[in-house]
Amino acid sequence: MTVSNRRLVRGGRAVLIGVVALVLTACSAASTTLPSPTIVLPPSGAVPDYQLGGAYDPSPEVGIVGRDRGAEPAPGVYSICYVNGFQTQPGELDAWPRELLLQRDGEVVFDPDWPDEALIDTSSAAHREKIADTVIPWIEGCADAGFDAVEFDNLDSYSRSGGSLSLDDNLALAALLVDAAHAVGLAAGQKNAAEDAALLHERAGFDFAVTEECAAYEECGAYTAVYADHVIDIEYTDELPRPFAEMCADDSSPDSMVLRDRDLVTPDDDAYAFETCD
Repeated sequence: MTVSNRRLVRGGRAVLIGVVALVLTACSAASTTLPSPTIVLPPSGAVPDYQLGGAYDPSPEVGIVGRDRGAEPAPGVYSICYVNGFQTQPGELDAWPRELLLQRDGEVVFDPDWPDEALIDTSSAAHREKIADTVIPWIEGCADAGFDAVEFDNLDSYSRSGGSLSLDDNLALAALLVDAAHAVGLAAGQKNAAEDAALLHERAGFDFAVTEECAAYEECGAYTAVYADHVIDIEYTDELPRPFAEMCADDSSPDSMVLRDRDLVTPDDDAYAFETCD
């Protein structure tokens, strides 16, 4: 900061006034600047559990638990809050303004893999700001509830948009959401999108990754090359290409890996499956 030349030539009194003003301004700025929240990454190698289908008490060996944003965090473990940031959640279509839903020929575009989830239209800065206005309160709710981190799902929705959306569109929105997470002290997790991991980390600022079936699809290395040992992998029982024990023993698999049933049901359901690496 400098005092203007106009004040300097008007004598010592003007200089003194300018200096005092500078000191007061600096003190005022210092008094109103708050320290940045501390971001804590998931513990390396901790056993994860993925409980999006319903919350329950995790097994004693579990150190990381992922739950939906509508659930409470699991006590005593590192807790990750799930947010569907790029598509609508099942049953929440009406909660979104129609203008923010991707449309083609007047019809809302749904994910071909998840037909009850509509794609959010990230194609313009104006849309992205409005989307962020909806999603950021969810992020803040995760922090208020006591979660340690948030994961953003469907970062790769652009690849299922028939060319209507781009990676740059979703990167721009992701950067807004990651900044919002960091502002309230939450680490930000990339969900899937192995092929975009480097860009998501570098341009959006993601801190770690949550992956589904990276061992089954032999793409775990794309995540670990970017996030090292801060990669959490969930494999599913219905599409195992080889025994889970072999996948655990594979050097390319992340240390934090769990085998779950596809619907992520709770232990009181006959379809429940939960297996960890020894």
